[in-house]
Amino acid sequence: YLPGMRTPTAMIVGMVLCPCGLLLTLTGTLAPNWRQVSLIPSEPLDLVLEHGIWDMCRERQSSHDRLCGQADELGYFEQVPVRVAQGLMPSSLVLTLLGLVVATLGVRCWRKEPRHLLTGVAGLVLLLSGLMSLVPASWYTHELWALPAPPGSTLVVGYSLVLSYLGSCLEILGGLALALSFHHCCEEC
Repeated sequence: YLPGMRTPTAMIVGMVLCPCGLLLTLTGTLAPNWRQVSLIPSEPLDLVLEHGIWDMCRERQSSHDRLCGQADELGYFEQVPVRVAQGLMPSSLVLTLLGLVVATLGVRCWRKEPRHLLTGVAGLVLLLSGLMSLVPASWYTHELWALPAPPGSTLVVGYSLVLSYLGSCLEILGGLALALSFHHCCEEC
């Protein structure tokens, strides 16, 4: 341990929040539960349909029998908010990975001084990736009840959508924390 080798707190915060955000966003992107459809007329009371951005599942809650890969009879996957989520969520994940690689190169605790400019750029990339996943999650939430569903059924927000929101927010906060490194660049100039 050498004096002056301490990593700034904002960088540590960013390097903790962003990977957590990545994991939550990844889970939210892949898991088929952006909304749940229940109490469907002419279906068993314990049947729940789970709609994600890639798949649809049906589960009997009394027996926990779950079957995914359901046919999209109502044109759910053709809806614009679902299409936008299919494009932006994976793009956000790739951008987050890129941002984390750049941030790791910038923070580098084993160097005498972190590379503030590189860390700040990584912060902006991670902030952008958080916004890229927040947009489809927000739009989907806004349109949740307008998206096709069996008439007379009950719709609720699914855990994948909540995880996508939380992941986006963690990435935005982590990106902002890393972007504070630009402050050091300004002081050096």
